[in-house]
Amino acid sequence: MALIHCQIDSKILDLEMSVNVILPDGVETLPAELPTLYLLHGLSGNYSSWCRKTAIERYASAYKVAIVMPEVHRSFYTDMAVGYPYWTFLSEELPTMMEYYFPLSKKREDRFVAGLSMGGYGAMKWALGCPDKFSYAASLSGAVDLYYQYQITQNAPEMEAIRPEMENIFGDLDRFEGSPNDLFTLMKQAKKRSELPELFVLCGTEDFLYPSHLHFLEGLELQDIQAKVFEEPGAHEWDFWDRNIQRVLAWLPIEKQGE
Repeated sequence: MALIHCQIDSKILDLEMSVNVILPDGVETLPAELPTLYLLHGLSGNYSSWCRKTAIERYASAYKVAIVMPEVHRSFYTDMAVGYPYWTFLSEELPTMMEYYFPLSKKREDRFVAGLSMGGYGAMKWALGCPDKFSYAASLSGAVDLYYQYQITQNAPEMEAIRPEMENIFGDLDRFEGSPNDLFTLMKQAKKRSELPELFVLCGTEDFLYPSHLHFLEGLELQDIQAKVFEEPGAHEWDFWDRNIQRVLAWLPIEKQGE
């Protein structure tokens, strides 16, 4: 297999952006266009985090799948109120570039997205915001209910410390609910628009985002959106994500090597 580090020239961002791409072995037995998992990093991570802190390369070697791990800095996969249009880069420019440079399938049934923490939010946002593009989406310890998390922590010192950054990303946090960045709004819109992706939502019971995870599940139930839900002992840490990305890969409809 190959692990390829790319520097791509984003016209949308007017920046050079890093992307790691894992391609499987066995060119002679692989489909002409590979199923693809877009794997998203968390707030304090970057495009290399999954490769450095988990054994994703080794786990992926068992499957006929390409994995794309892009850089989005601390953007929350959003067109920032004050900053750069990372959402447009992610949802429009990145797939076009990856499918140009690599033999990746353009079919909805062959496109998947997953992420941890901020990346879990990004995965759900991409899947619910573009349900015609993805057939499967997974959130690991995702920040999947940002407004609820803001409400329950807005007076905490740690929230006060990052509030200016969050407002640069999303604008007025008191107006987040109902905005295009609100997953609950995207749920309602996606339900009306098209077939929904299969969803996988996982969180550790000791994770500080666990209350938001539960609130997100209530939203899915209210919209009658089905999801495969996993909850188990675990905190917001790499051991938990390393273990459970294996579960995500096993859940995806991708062939194993040798089959």
